[in-house]
Amino acid sequence: MSLRTRVCDILGIEHPILLAGMGGASVPKLAAAVSNAGGLGVLGAAGCSPNELKRWIDETRSLTKRPFGVDTLLPASVRRGTVKQSAGPSPVERLPEYQKFAEDFMAREGLRKATREEIAREAGVPVERGGPPPLTKEFFEAQMEVICNEGVPVYAAGLGNPGPWMERLHANGTKVLAVVGAVRHARQVLESGIDLIVAQGHDGGGHNSPIGTMALIPQVVDAVGGRVPVIGAGGIGDGRGVAAALMLGAEGAWLGTAFLATDEAGIAPHQKQALVDGDEEATVVSRYLTGKPARMLRSKLTRAWEESGLDPLPMPFMSMVSMAIVAAGTIAGRQDISPGIGGQGLGLIREVRPAAEVLESIVREAEGVLAAASRFVGGR
Repeated sequence: MSLRTRVCDILGIEHPILLAGMGGASVPKLAAAVSNAGGLGVLGAAGCSPNELKRWIDETRSLTKRPFGVDTLLPASVRRGTVKQSAGPSPVERLPEYQKFAEDFMAREGLRKATREEIAREAGVPVERGGPPPLTKEFFEAQMEVICNEGVPVYAAGLGNPGPWMERLHANGTKVLAVVGAVRHARQVLESGIDLIVAQGHDGGGHNSPIGTMALIPQVVDAVGGRVPVIGAGGIGDGRGVAAALMLGAEGAWLGTAFLATDEAGIAPHQKQALVDGDEEATVVSRYLTGKPARMLRSKLTRAWEESGLDPLPMPFMSMVSMAIVAAGTIAGRQDISPGIGGQGLGLIREVRPAAEVLESIVREAEGVLAAASRFVGGR
């Protein structure tokens, strides 16, 4: 049998397997490798400046002739300027207290303070003169201008609703998908004219949902009612997980952690090794990184944050604090401080492999599991 759904026809790919657009990790080499192997490679461009995003798109096009996607964030609270403020000091006024937490932590751990350029590089946000500040309304809008002007094959909103840009994207022939973590969000993006919906559960790495993957996928499928395909995500790390997502009504799978432990992934060697060394209990959901809930590998940093008693600052202020430590830990090769992002499926990872090999093994296993499923029904 061949693993194929209408997702393949919509996106022009061989297998309904999509690379999650992981910021700083899903770089052009990884996206192209997944696309060349028959899936859909997606650039994790959330932190890319407009100029860097254009360079990434050009590089990906030089590495593959097959469809690929670009993933960025569109947080409504930031774009609309409606970030809720608690009574008391503003985020700007509170920032020095959080920066002191970062400085004290780095001093205890013997970390050298990273330069502004090093922090920007590790965050995937090159310092550019005259550009909009990262993770601001102007930044997101400038990214979308590049995406619309470049006419990329697929655009993925990793957070938020791409509705305001839908007409321009579709006019370019771009297929549009959105990652959602709740049924109400699925309904919202469906009404905007979306082409596909990714239902990502709590099991997944990075920004995710409070709802478990097994519970979320079928409820989103029912809410969508077949109008567009639903793609399952969150803790899916092998062919068995892909088969399970299909049995829940999804028509494809969005995988991240499985592709982090690949030769082409744009993360540090010590972070790839952390995935190999980790198990199903190695992750924690924290708002430390961006101010929004995100699943990451446990570390001295996540423990120190939990013990600090500090409330997270809203986006983009929290990143101003977190990236200083993450960059310093990454530069020092400290697996105990910056092991990176990962979902609960990381216990399935045994070694670092080429991305094409990972995809091929997932497809082969999914086909085998689905072919054997008939043994559970029928006569004795």
